Amino acid sequence: MPERIINRIGIIGLGPVGSILSCHFLEAGFEVAICDLDKLKMNLIKKEGITLEGVITRKVHFANVFTSVSEFESFQPDMLVVSVKTTQLESLMNEISRLSNKSSSVVCAMNGIDVEQMISNLIGETRTFRMVINFAGNLTAPNTTKVTFFNPPNYISSLDDSRKDITTELAGALTSLSLETKSITSFEMLRCVWEKTILNSSLSALCALGRMTIKEAMSIPDTVELIEQVIEEALDVAEAEKIKFEDDFIRKCMRYLGKAGNHFPSLAVDLLNNRPTEIDYMNGKIVEYGRKHYVRTSLNLTFTNMVKAVSNKDRSAKIQTAKSAVLQSDLSKNIISTHYRGDGKNYFLGVDLGSAYTKFTIIDDQENVLFQTALKTLNRDRISIRHVMDVLKTEFNIACICSTGYGRKHLIDADVVKTELNCAALAAARYFSGAKNIIDIGGEDIKVIKCNADDAIENFYLNDKCAAGTGSFLTEVAERADISIAEMSDLASKSSYAKELNSFCTVFAKTEIMSWIFEGLPIEDIAKGIYLSILNRIIKLRIDPSVPIFLVGGVIAYHPYLKKLLQEKFKKEVHLIDKPQYAVSFGASRYAKQTWAMELESSSGNASGSTIEKHERVS
Repeated sequence: MPERIINRIGIIGLGPVGSILSCHFLEAGFEVAICDLDKLKMNLIKKEGITLEGVITRKVHFANVFTSVSEFESFQPDMLVVSVKTTQLESLMNEISRLSNKSSSVVCAMNGIDVEQMISNLIGETRTFRMVINFAGNLTAPNTTKVTFFNPPNYISSLDDSRKDITTELAGALTSLSLETKSITSFEMLRCVWEKTILNSSLSALCALGRMTIKEAMSIPDTVELIEQVIEEALDVAEAEKIKFEDDFIRKCMRYLGKAGNHFPSLAVDLLNNRPTEIDYMNGKIVEYGRKHYVRTSLNLTFTNMVKAVSNKDRSAKIQTAKSAVLQSDLSKNIISTHYRGDGKNYFLGVDLGSAYTKFTIIDDQENVLFQTALKTLNRDRISIRHVMDVLKTEFNIACICSTGYGRKHLIDADVVKTELNCAALAAARYFSGAKNIIDIGGEDIKVIKCNADDAIENFYLNDKCAAGTGSFLTEVAERADISIAEMSDLASKSSYAKELNSFCTVFAKTEIMSWIFEGLPIEDIAKGIYLSILNRIIKLRIDPSVPIFLVGGVIAYHPYLKKLLQEKFKKEVHLIDKPQYAVSFGASRYAKQTWAMELESSSGNASGSTIEKHERVS
């Protein structure tokens, strides 16, 4: 066997791509050091290694685990593989340039056009390499990647074609482990980079703005048509750049995208998590090159500017995005096309100003839900709420508005104000008449509402340990444990763990979770322990097991495993109200309807009429 040119490889960035490459390079016999700034993640990897699930399965342990680039000084890598966001690359390259080994190469394993130029500008073309990756996945835990698809092959090239020997060696090593990779020329790589960027640009911004996975986007005929048009624009730009594709390229693109998994593109994940995106090196690059050749790129420009607007680049963009997001998504589907405003009917609006989100529900006189949406309840979002109210008033003839929740007294448009206890009870009564328990797990508290046979509130109980066990508690402890909220229920369901968090206070709970992490407790067990803690907070409140139990609130909507735990605890069926996060706003809309009916009845025969008093009305 010939002597290797590359012996030590460093991987910087342990997202899905970095994790997958790390496992394969180590198994191929290279000395591998891995680096990520997330110390909690790297501590878990140091203890448990990296796990790959899905279409590729591996479990690999690493001896060299770093949390700063400077630690590579002792490792002296022959090559560094960089798999980070383009927004982080410039500062990262400045750190790499300070390493004493000035002969090590850098492989750019990232998305986007011209990304490798940031590397070559600093270390030169001879030391710069580019990879195009054709696999993807999501982190289901800090050290676990679910590989959703691999459409082989991957590609690797030297930027100036001077190191074919290195690219051939690396491609052969990965291919030997079924991660098929081809060594190609720099001109071939240019075409591959454009092809991959066109594929990414066709879906990433669309999925981000529409909050859809790739699979969901590809299942909607109207969306598929839009994707094809974005690709056609990019092809016109590529042709002007003298980059040629086969005649059936669009069909091949659609086939490729159709094989993609049910996951969010990385740009969508960044946008949804309020992180900087790579839009400038994707759709933005297509727009840039289009301008160079005077080729119109209307759709790519639209997606670029919309992503930038949603990213809150400036105040005016934020205001406009808040308004247009309502108009173009929920309202365009549910309101404008139906022309509710001019139909002569009355509609009723319930607004739940909760501690985490503000929810809106509109019903008609038959209590059919016609519109629902939610916005984050933050000071900087008051303008967004103002826009929603203005749009709803424009599109509906709203006869009465009821506000509820923590901020209920601050909605100046409200005709009537009710507590969330009353609204939750009225919402539940719509689905089940009679004695019942209603458990409302909100952002800052847990409420148990006991209703009698007449649907009236007989008693209620609140948790007495600050925010312990609430939505904010869940968010903070999950973040400390580096658990994705979307994956938390699924993770917990895989655990047979029986130990809960002992700490009532969020601060102490996070400290306790840290000790679990350092002890090497599996992420599934940590998730289960968090849910058990919340379960025990709930059952300490007075719940009557002899009558039905109903669950409402935003927390239960996203943490269905809590329902399973409650059913096991009470040994009976626990009911989930439809769209539980909107239950309180739905109850408020019912109060608005009732208030309007009573006001209409009381004012009949009174020529001067009367107005609905804007004050707290608690039954």
